[in-house]
Amino acid sequence: MSKRFLILDGYDAPGRAALEQASCTRAGTLYLNMLKAALPDAEADVMHPADASTTLPTGAVLADYDAVLWTGSSLTIYHTTPEVTRQVELARAVYKAGVPSFGSCWALQMAALAAGGSCRLNPKGREFGVARKISLTDAGKAHPLYRGKSACFDGLTSHFDDVATLPQNTPILANNSVTEVQAAAVDQNGTSFWAVQYHPEYDLNEVAGLTRFRAEGLISDGHFSDQAALNAYVDELEALQADPSRLDLAWKLGIDQDVLDPAIRQLEFRNWLDAVVLI
Repeated sequence: MSKRFLILDGYDAPGRAALEQASCTRAGTLYLNMLKAALPDAEADVMHPADASTTLPTGAVLADYDAVLWTGSSLTIYHTTPEVTRQVELARAVYKAGVPSFGSCWALQMAALAAGGSCRLNPKGREFGVARKISLTDAGKAHPLYRGKSACFDGLTSHFDDVATLPQNTPILANNSVTEVQAAAVDQNGTSFWAVQYHPEYDLNEVAGLTRFRAEGLISDGHFSDQAALNAYVDELEALQADPSRLDLAWKLGIDQDVLDPAIRQLEFRNWLDAVVLI
């Protein structure tokens, strides 16, 4: 019997339009693609909970779903705007309905905040492109989320904000020098929400698009010296995505199979499916 998933695309309408203008794939589509690669027979509904007009399909309730997938977002989770608070309340409803969740970036912040944790603007600044040396904690090494994963690895990423405090009795599963909480498995009244701060659903083309999307800020905060340097980085990412055998580009960009190989990059998602959804 096929499994039914609810994919919650965290971007609001202006954010989705800006992504498309930068030639990025919609966040919900990225998650749908990752899901279908792992479970071709899965059923999925994509919802945009930032939009006031968005509702579940006619006749559906949260408990009808085997699991929920949460994407990233360009919203700021500690801003109490309707686009944000609607999603926080939905996350609490998902916990209450007993439906397990998985997600990335915004999702980790949502998992924590909705269960009593807190989030912030990362005091160490923006983490963008490749999150380096993500290291498993002792709790992470023992957790099924990271079964078969290297103890230290790189991941694709784009975020300003991070988790400041996790809910009580929730261990940090992974961290690095920029982001204290890179992964956690939050349990609320017996309902699990496993999430990572980096983006297993991305590939290098998506990072290239996000570089265009965030160009002004990336230049102003010193990630690139000028527009020409940013454009060169985008071109190199796209060239390496088109031909992963380009050792010259992989060496120059400091990118290896951690992010080039989908089987490694998306292992956490597949581990979650095996441990939580397909049991």
